Amino acid sequence: MPGIVVGVDQSAHARDALNWAMREAAARQTALTVITVIPAMASPFTGHPLSVPDADNAVQQARRAAEEAVAKSASEIGEIQPVSVEVRAFTGYPAQALIDASREADLVVVGARGQGGFAALLLGSVSNQVAHHAACPVVIVPTGRRTP
Repeated sequence: MPGIVVGVDQSAHARDALNWAMREAAARQTALTVITVIPAMASPFTGHPLSVPDADNAVQQARRAAEEAVAKSASEIGEIQPVSVEVRAFTGYPAQALIDASREADLVVVGARGQGGFAALLLGSVSNQVAHHAACPVVIVPTGRRTP
């Protein structure tokens, strides 16, 4: 998936990251892949992901939310749009999904924080892990950051 990859959840930080990534993909005239991951918990015995209750429904809701966010962002950025926008939704580990995607991407974009419970932190755990382990450049978009 060459082009730009952006990780989204339903936080304000993710909305800002998506808007930034949409504008950047449009400016570069490249593809944008939007990844939303329903977080899975790891088994304390095997380390493998545990099943998420009602996972199919959760994934479909996350996909719809991401598609709506993309449509809203696309309407706001004007005439020049990314070459294509693909939304991927699944269960797993958000940071690992973005790190895996970074192996083929030109750029990964994340918000400074997600929906985690430690609001006092300046950088969330997913953005921190992606910044340290991605195989391509990473942009961390602070909340409220406006782009032209």
